[in-house]
Amino acid sequence: MYLPELKFSLWADFIEREFIETGLKQLIDKGIVNGATSNPAIFKNAILTSAAYQLQLEELRGHEPKKKYEALAIYDIRKAADVLYPLYEKADDGYVSIEVDPFLCDDAVGTLEEGRRLYRTIGRPNVMIKVPATEAGFQAMEMLVGEGIPVNATLVFSKAQALACTEAFARGSKCGAQTVDTVISVFVSRLDRALDARLEAKGIQPALSGIYNAADIYAAVEAAGVPRCRTLFASTGVKGGGLRPSYYVDGLLGYNTVNTAPVATIEAFVNEGDTLPKLPIETEKIARHFSRIAEAGIDIDSVFTQLMAEGLDAFKSAFAEILAEVE
Repeated sequence: MYLPELKFSLWADFIEREFIETGLKQLIDKGIVNGATSNPAIFKNAILTSAAYQLQLEELRGHEPKKKYEALAIYDIRKAADVLYPLYEKADDGYVSIEVDPFLCDDAVGTLEEGRRLYRTIGRPNVMIKVPATEAGFQAMEMLVGEGIPVNATLVFSKAQALACTEAFARGSKCGAQTVDTVISVFVSRLDRALDARLEAKGIQPALSGIYNAADIYAAVEAAGVPRCRTLFASTGVKGGGLRPSYYVDGLLGYNTVNTAPVATIEAFVNEGDTLPKLPIETEKIARHFSRIAEAGIDIDSVFTQLMAEGLDAFKSAFAEILAEVE
């Protein structure tokens, strides 16, 4: 863990074949990161821009596009899992995440079958299966956890989604022979990017909604008390707005949390970040901020729904681009 006294972990939100053996290993050796995450957008950028995949693609000539994609992704996830395994062996996370086909987001059975198949095919215990926090996803999460498969619940924007995840994990744990690690990935900066222009126009301080919403979800997850379930803060890179590069890592530093961030954000946090704990944030302060948003005529639940739809669409688009390119 990056800060053992806080049980705070930093994970690299990046996977690319050459990076795994170089940059990721260096970050691990320096005691900076102890996990990694991927998603269809990350794999799209890696596969379509790096020459490291060309030889394997030649070997896969004649296979269906999804088979090609899975072969490339599984190779990388295995590689990352092996690099991270010494940490896993010491019970210091050591996980790498791979996401199910985003087109299965409304198919509970399809998500379960694909998550189970990917986990078994990869064949590494320190792999988390990422499942979008949809109604179908909650059902699949429960079954996967019940089968002893670690789960990363992704695209979480609202407290209602997060609590549905904790309930699914709790039900799965009761059915399973063992308790497994789970994380709930709360997307942070996307909320600010969706709201800030409107908030500034209404005289409401920008760049707070993402952190306050994530802090509110963190408090709810901790209160739920599901064994071995943690809040993971995702979408924590800064894109414009004049914020310091480590803003979303600094602002969500708290006990029993994970932050997965782009490598540049991690480096900024290590070099100049504020390592004082910021969570929990006072409930009244969070409530006042969101009351002002409601008074400004903004329906925050509609914003959450929109962001979830946009997130799924982005992952579907990235996945479709990969399949079209490798066909």
